[in-house]
Parts: sequence; C-alpha cells; structure tokens
Amino acid sequence: MTDDIAFLTALRQDLHAHPELGFEEERTAGIVAKLLEEASLSVHRGLGGTGVVGTLKVGTGTRTIGLRADMDALAMPEMADRPYKSKYEGKMHACGHDGHTTLLIGAARKLAKARNFSGTVHFIFQPAEEGRGGAKRMVEDGLFRLFPCDAVYGLHNMPGLDTDEMAVVEGPQLASSDSWRVTFRGTGTHGAKPHLGRDPITAMGTFLSALQTIVGRVVDPLQPAVVSACSVQAGDPKALNVIPDMVEIGGTARAYSAEVRNQLEEEVGRLAHGTASMFGIAADYHFIRRIPPVINHQGTTARALKAAKDVFGDKVLTTFPPSTAGDDFAFFAGEVPGCYVWLGNGPAVDGALHHNTAYDFNDDAIKSGVRFWTRLVERELPTGSEDHNATP
Repeated sequence: MTDDIAFLTALRQDLHAHPELGFEEERTAGIVAKLLEEASLSVHRGLGGTGVVGTLKVGTGTRTIGLRADMDALAMPEMADRPYKSKYEGKMHACGHDGHTTLLIGAARKLAKARNFSGTVHFIFQPAEEGRGGAKRMVEDGLFRLFPCDAVYGLHNMPGLDTDEMAVVEGPQLASSDSWRVTFRGTGTHGAKPHLGRDPITAMGTFLSALQTIVGRVVDPLQPAVVSACSVQAGDPKALNVIPDMVEIGGTARAYSAEVRNQLEEEVGRLAHGTASMFGIAADYHFIRRIPPVINHQGTTARALKAAKDVFGDKVLTTFPPSTAGDDFAFFAGEVPGCYVWLGNGPAVDGALHHNTAYDFNDDAIKSGVRFWTRLVERELPTGSEDHNATP
C-alpha cells in the first residue's frame, strides 16, 4: 500500500501540473484509460466527450454500482508557488478534481488486485463538472443504458475537515444551481430631461432592492434559498448625460428542493414584470435551469455510512451543513439512487478554500479516500452467502 500511495501521490501532482478544462481533458482521460487497462479493467472512452468508464466484474454477484470522479480544472491562474504548479497559464485544479481522479484510480487498482467482492463496479470519470454540463452529457449519451447501476456514489474533498474525517449525511447536500436574466426595455433620453423617456435604470434600482424580499418574505423561512444579482449592464460610462434604453441584469438562484426551486423561478419573473409595469416599460425574463440539487438517498447513504465507519471510526460526521454550491452529480443521482460524501482535506491553509488561486488537494487524504472507496465496494458487493445488498 505504501508503494501505491507514493505512486498515487506522484500521479495526483502530475495531474495538478497539467490541468484541463471541461471537455478538454484529453491528456487526463488518456492517463485514466491507460491505468485502468493496465489493471485489467474493461475501458470505454468518449462518453460525454472526454469521459472514461472502467468496468470491473468479479464473481457471480448481480448487483452493480457506479463510483464517480470529476476530472476537469478551472479557468483561473494558480498563484501559489509549488513544485507541481500548473504548467498552463490561466488554468488550475482549484477544486481538487485531480485528487478525486487519483482516489478512484487508486481504488480501481486495489480492487482489481484484491478482487474481494462479488458483482460489478463502474468507475465513472466525468468531464466538465465545473458548469459545462459533463454529467448531463454523459447521461444523454447513454451512461446508465450502457452501464446500468443499482446505485451511484460521488465524493468531494472538504477543506476544514481533517483528512481522517468524512461526512455522510442523508438528504440535501448541494443546492440547485440556476441562472436568471432580466432585461428592462425603456425609452432612452437626455439625462437632463428624464420626463421625455422611460428610465430603465430607476426600474432596475427598484427591482434590485426588492429582490431579497423573495427569500425574506415569500419563501418559507424554514427552507434555505439564495437569489443573487451578479451582473448589471447599463449605459455607457463615456456618456454620462444619457439615460439608456435598456438595462440587463443577471444572477443566480439556489435551493434544496424542487418546490422552492420552482418558487424562485416564478417569483423573480413576477417581480421583474411587476416592476416593469409599475414604470411603464417592458421586461424580458429568462430562467435557465442548470443543475438540480444533490439529495442523498436514504438507502445508499446508510450503506456509505457503514463503509465510512469501517474506515474512519468515530471520525464520521452524520450531521454536516449542506453547501449552496452545486454539483452536476445531481444528474446521476436523478437516474439511480445516489449518495455524495465529503472527505476531509485538512485545514484551509491561508484561507485557500475551493476555487481559490492558492488551493491544493491534500495528498494526506489519498490513503483514506482510497480505503473508503474500496470498503464501500466490499460492503455493497459482498462475497459469501450473507446478503448486505438489501436496502436497510
């Protein structure tokens, strides 16, 4: 195991030094496929563009599970100075997908060697998690038709938890991640003669100040929700005596349930059209559904919890706050029962959390992460007569 940890650490650092953006993971996918083939797995490439699926079947067990790792990096510079710093300007592994890929490779190698389970495991290496729709693309390309699964599992590192800790929690884990756009269309005029036009900027101010009443006064206060305006485009800073014809506003909406997600879509639009009506202008509204919430299924969570306790003992957290970030693992868990767990990444050094230019995956988490994946397979697909596969 020590030799393999050294190999996996070198692999992780190599992947870190060669980050690739979503649907561009050609080098990463090639390395993944080569290592899986060397471990005698059946390998399928090209699903979802650059996705890789490695299949390992052992014994006569009929149950099949999927384990997922994301492979892509982010379009941002790496500012920290380290020996394996990104070699590609403007690209870095700032969310730990280099680590996730390494953990799943390590588990595949270990399970292929030990073969101490009975059933089928699909090791799913997903492209383009970072907002480019890789999971949805894989599903649309027939992931679960080609590789049927009875359950699917995902893992993400979490700075702030120790590397010998893991959080396994039933229910919502990550919020839906949707975008919205509002365009107010008025009548432009001279800034000194506002009465001759219809001012969309004043309407924008009213809309923005009222936006938070959706969460504060419309959504059930016991239901978490976020609505944020993140972009405003209006006028020309070189023409400060001109009231423009149009204002464009864009933002994000987050929720943990389908009901609140629907409510946010409806209420942002209602507010936009109501504001436009009040000011005598027009409004265009678009709500773009991107990623559903990640909600851990009861049965898969119970089985993941048992595996986690085997590895981490009393360092397993069964209560942990969900994140308002999103993960398109939700598309996998929307097809078959799923569970998404949090693996400790150690302290956030110098505040370097996910998507920070100084972030790094903690290599001390490799051993425990590989052990968790391995133990999960052993529990989900046991050998012998005892049936652990039934839903608790």
